[in-house]
Amino acid sequence: MTDTSSDTRLTIRDLDIHFATDGGDVHAVDGVSLEVAPGEILAIVGESGSGKSVTARSVLGLLPETAEASGAVIVSGTDLVGLSQAQLRALRGEDVSMIFQEPSSAMNPVFPIWWQIGEGLRAHRPKITRKQIRAEAVKALESVGIPDATERIDRYPHEFSGGQKQRIMIAMALALGAELIVADEPTTALDVTVQAEILELLRDVRDRFGTAVIVITHNMGVVADLADSVAVMYRGKIIERSPSRELFAAPQEAYTKKLLAAVPHLGRNSAWTALSTPQQTALEEAEPVVMAKDLVIEYPGRLGKPAFRAVKGVDFEIRAGEVYGLVGESGSGKTTIGRAIAGLERTTGGSLSVLGHEMNGMREKAFKPLRRRIGFVFQDPATSFNPHLTIEQCIAEPLVVHEPQLSPAARSQQVRSFLEAVELPGHYAGRFPHELSGGQRQRISLARALVLEPELLVADEPTSALDVSVQATVLDLFRELQERLHFAALFISHDLAVVDTLAHRIGVLFRGDLVEQGHGPDVLQRPQHEYTRKLIASLPVPDPVEQAKRREAFIAQWGSGAPS
Repeated sequence: MTDTSSDTRLTIRDLDIHFATDGGDVHAVDGVSLEVAPGEILAIVGESGSGKSVTARSVLGLLPETAEASGAVIVSGTDLVGLSQAQLRALRGEDVSMIFQEPSSAMNPVFPIWWQIGEGLRAHRPKITRKQIRAEAVKALESVGIPDATERIDRYPHEFSGGQKQRIMIAMALALGAELIVADEPTTALDVTVQAEILELLRDVRDRFGTAVIVITHNMGVVADLADSVAVMYRGKIIERSPSRELFAAPQEAYTKKLLAAVPHLGRNSAWTALSTPQQTALEEAEPVVMAKDLVIEYPGRLGKPAFRAVKGVDFEIRAGEVYGLVGESGSGKTTIGRAIAGLERTTGGSLSVLGHEMNGMREKAFKPLRRRIGFVFQDPATSFNPHLTIEQCIAEPLVVHEPQLSPAARSQQVRSFLEAVELPGHYAGRFPHELSGGQRQRISLARALVLEPELLVADEPTSALDVSVQATVLDLFRELQERLHFAALFISHDLAVVDTLAHRIGVLFRGDLVEQGHGPDVLQRPQHEYTRKLIASLPVPDPVEQAKRREAFIAQWGSGAPS
């Protein structure tokens, strides 16, 4: 089937997608129809499992073999539904390209960048020479603002930052001149300053090349900043579509209203101002459980390279019952400090006292008894669980290690009580991690970290990959458990609005230096350091009108970040 219409880059008509699973047939996409015009940026939003990514992948024919699709997906006049793999490969790259969610896993770690950009070129131009591929690779990197492109095409993915790898993914999508780009969560896990650069780059690509862009995202600030129009998906259906400004100003569907209401707003629900005066005083007078004084963490140099100082003499305290938020861009030292507090990273200078134990020069044998008093919530629960263990076994791991005297029945009872605490039914204990959604896995990660009722919790980006409705549930749960169990917490995040709702005090890291710290309202509403002001100005707000003003002000002060 063909369509000669020239006023659309993509036309989807009555798309239905079913998956055959062991548990029966799953109706993932139910009668979806939409169009995308040249130069239009369409955002598709909705909670996990709503069908966003499945719909997007159907545009490139990237559905698994267990999927059965019907309807029409027309790209450049060709209906993709029912095409062979050879026919689909001919369309990918030249007509439609995809920017995958996680560039680190989408790139091949053993090949240099020029070779990976050349993969698509070789597929469509078999006679292209190595010299021509390298020239095209340089041109592609320069088009997305990667400096020293001629030299850097010979580097490997691990030698680039997260934001640079995302730029390279965009360069790959542009290499063959695709008129439609599908971007699946292109800014997830990026700090706000890098996110602002990527969003500006996507806008620049649209303006320079007339490229249509479909963005799959759970970040409503990104939607407000980037999208011309928005389609809201719920249980496989598009329940609402309208121009971005109209949707934010006057959402029609109850689910859309709920989705927008779940978005955290900077300064609206500050954790510090939510406390009563006696509670604030009690926190101020509480004993510190973590004290860092002139803390230095350094990685030794290799192959003649000098040592790298990740943390440069920082001072801070975390008091009993307090949530301390740590923010900053990628590579600023946030996770390094969190891992050092948990005894997973060696300190090389200064002092770091954790629960009265000095970590500088610590010996594992001496620190091991303290580990039961510290919980750790990892950024990606999917990779922190053993896939061969049931949920009950995953949560029970700390109990097996630190409380071996407990009987299996007692362990099982304790696990199920914590499943209830994180609002999951007891029968989930017999499931495996891959059988749970992202939000459910994050709740399990929280249950595992708290099963020993620790005095201190380190949470490293625990909500970065969650959609807004699930994120709101996890944040409410975190807040409720912290108030009930009264543990101290280090909460690491790049999302300033999330940190504001949870953290009583906030520290801002910049290239290993703690440039500013204080109570949430003082740091985020009255910032003193230039970097903190830039960080706050980079944060997109879920209001297209207000965000347009913020973007203009940001560009006027700091520049666009897009390639010239």
